[in-house]
Amino acid sequence: MEFRIMGALSIRDGAEDRTPTAPKHRDLLAMFALNARRPLTVERLRQLLWPLEEGDRSDSLIRGYVGRLRQLIGQDVITTVSGTYTLAIDDDQLDVGRFRRLIQEGLSGRDSGKLREALDLWRGPVLADVDPDARRWAETGRLREELEELRLLALERRIELDLEAGRHRELLSEVRMLVAQHPLWQRFRGQFMLALYRSGRRVEALAAYTALRDELDGGHAIEPDPELQLLYHRMLHDDVMLHVSAGPPVLLPRDVAHFTGRADLLDQVFSGLVVVHGPAGVGKSALAVHAAWRHRERFPDGILYADLRETTRPGAILEDFLRWLGCPAQAVPASEGRRQRLLRTYTANRRMLVVLDDATDESQVRPLLTSCPTVITSRSALGGLTGAVRLPLGVLDDGEARDLLVKLIGEERADDGGVRELMRFCGGLPIALRIAGSRLATRPGWTPGYLAGLLEDERVRLDRLHSGDQTIRSVYAVGYEGLPVPARRMTRLLGALSAPDVADWAVQVFGDQADALVDAGLLEAHTVDVAGQVRYRMHDLTRLYARERLVEEEGVHAVREALARLQAVVIARVQASRFPLVSGEPSMRGFVTGDIKESVEWLVAERAFLSALVGDLYGAGLDEGAWRLAHLLGPFLERRRFLDDWRPVAETGLAAARRTGDARAEALLLRDQGDLYRAEGRWAEALDLLTRALGVFTGPGTSSGKEAAQVRRRIGQVHLEQGHLDEAERQLTSSLRAFGGGRAGAEAQQALGAVLRRAGRPGEAADRLTAAAGLFDDRGDRHRHADTLLELAEARLAQRRVPDARDCAQRARSIAVRLGDRLLDAHALLALARVNRAEGDREAARKLAEDAFKIFDGIADEPGRATALDLLAALI
Repeated sequence: MEFRIMGALSIRDGAEDRTPTAPKHRDLLAMFALNARRPLTVERLRQLLWPLEEGDRSDSLIRGYVGRLRQLIGQDVITTVSGTYTLAIDDDQLDVGRFRRLIQEGLSGRDSGKLREALDLWRGPVLADVDPDARRWAETGRLREELEELRLLALERRIELDLEAGRHRELLSEVRMLVAQHPLWQRFRGQFMLALYRSGRRVEALAAYTALRDELDGGHAIEPDPELQLLYHRMLHDDVMLHVSAGPPVLLPRDVAHFTGRADLLDQVFSGLVVVHGPAGVGKSALAVHAAWRHRERFPDGILYADLRETTRPGAILEDFLRWLGCPAQAVPASEGRRQRLLRTYTANRRMLVVLDDATDESQVRPLLTSCPTVITSRSALGGLTGAVRLPLGVLDDGEARDLLVKLIGEERADDGGVRELMRFCGGLPIALRIAGSRLATRPGWTPGYLAGLLEDERVRLDRLHSGDQTIRSVYAVGYEGLPVPARRMTRLLGALSAPDVADWAVQVFGDQADALVDAGLLEAHTVDVAGQVRYRMHDLTRLYARERLVEEEGVHAVREALARLQAVVIARVQASRFPLVSGEPSMRGFVTGDIKESVEWLVAERAFLSALVGDLYGAGLDEGAWRLAHLLGPFLERRRFLDDWRPVAETGLAAARRTGDARAEALLLRDQGDLYRAEGRWAEALDLLTRALGVFTGPGTSSGKEAAQVRRRIGQVHLEQGHLDEAERQLTSSLRAFGGGRAGAEAQQALGAVLRRAGRPGEAADRLTAAAGLFDDRGDRHRHADTLLELAEARLAQRRVPDARDCAQRARSIAVRLGDRLLDAHALLALARVNRAEGDREAARKLAEDAFKIFDGIADEPGRATALDLLAALI
């Protein structure tokens, strides 16, 4: 059922007219329509039906009118609740409700169809036949004013859209009539002028403006609105942009084909002032442009775009924006400050987006900021723009990288092996992936695997990452060439490193220019590590470009010189952290660490960097530094069970030592390799390497008695693990005689104690272990002190001295917790579990063993996992 109150009162149910004819019934229906969905009491209806008449009307009379009206329009249309009556209809059943909704939708979406549909509902002033002079009810007058304003606004916007669509000639008669009806409505006047101007009637258009100006000046002593004045001046100067309606300016580049990923960021781009920042080639511009096209309907008044690399002067961009927004060339101010103010005026009431692409610093963008949502892309975070929302952009993850390649080359060509290799060489960098995909797309005979093979050689990878005029070098050249000389030098030197990231102290060795490189998109400050250091990351392709620049600008020797510059600093730092960790000896001066835990944290943070540096030094021919660094890292990597890192470090260190021709260095690295094999449980191979190392230390021309004794201790420990207890005891006893006291002697005592315990001589074992624990404690070697306490706890259990065993295990765990050593903590938990089992508390023992298993499992320590599982099985 449709209720109409705009114009004459009417109710229609499909083709049937149900409009009442009796005057009071019509009045009653009008009241209900004006108050749709509002409960009305009988008293209120009495006041509304007879607002200006005296006399007493009974409740039954009013109820009778309601009953008759129900018979006409339906019993359920007027409901009764608690003595009140309500016209229960939806908004769309009342023409006023539909009119409001359609205008709102048409205005918000610039939909001329909705606006035309709303205007077609207009049949005249509200209740024109029931309350013609709007004197009976106050609601009538208020509603008429509201709807007339809405009608004129809808007309104004619909005409604006028609003008944009080029229907200026068809509009002339309609707009002329509106100007006559509303001579002071300046938007209609401007639309009439524009329709005349585009119809080739420029003189009449100017005359229409003059007529309004004279009327305002004579009758009101005011000038036309600034917007209308500007239109007049543009017509006066015959601005060519007025001749054809191109619609709102949309200056965006073409949308990015096959845009992939970033789903979580696409809707965040338009939260006021936004800075999308990240390294070179990571897809900042692509995100901004794609997001703008995707949400184009949110900005009906246009999208302004400027590439700030092409036009660096804000004044030129301001002029360009003003011209696109309709400002005549003659009206563009000369000064940049006045251009800024005029741009802010032009954009103040418009729903526009501004995209400022590839900004280098804040000074470029500040003059271009308006009240409109603004998206800025930059390699820098532009920290000086207070209040900006910052969206950091990184490389694509593996899934997104594969999706992008598949979109570019087609699923049928995307064999997983070749695609995975391409993804690895491109490092998730969108520009590199697009170049690779483009090369394949233009060469149907190539497979991803074939292109990956071309990119495998680092020395030519940048040469082969090109497609047409797209090159990866050009992406980096923009940032590099814009750097000051010291920062360019630092970029080149960092190219000598292959590590995935470097800490602030290492960056400073090459210069104090990290911030400049970050702003240029060549370096990324991506995290603060466990040692509290800022870590910087350089993408693999950026590193190749930096190394290329280093060799081209400084010669092939420059890589070696850069690494030699870093080598001395690194070895001093590692020594400073290594010695308190493995020996308890005083730290070297220069890089003192306050605590063993601090030393461990620093080594953990630098593990990947130091491991990669061993290879870098070896590759540059710095063999002395390579083997020394590898040797220094061994005890730490062994202690923390970083076996995957230790393996290449040990192998490279041994190769470097052999290349120097230094027999002692080779023997030390053979010993280190033997330690690695011991940690991996490769007993036969460990014994072979240690025996070879012992041969060097005991050979002619050497005076390495203590070094030979260290190797014998290790050989003894291998025999212990193999169950050769007699040979283990012999080797360790020999080692102990060579050491006497000191740290090395304590290590031999500890190993001998372990042999004696397993040989079923717990009393002798406890004596040896007690002596070793005291020596380690005196020298501050807390790791080995804890190791010895755990071994002593086992000896005490064998002696059935359970309280003493608990004391040893608890002291060992206390040390492990203070050191933050999870592996040591897991072994201490196992020792405590055995103590609890000996005390008869199997439930507590099971809980401790489960906790130990979780730690072993988390750090992938297979021997520890197996030991914990064995203990848990015994506790069932």
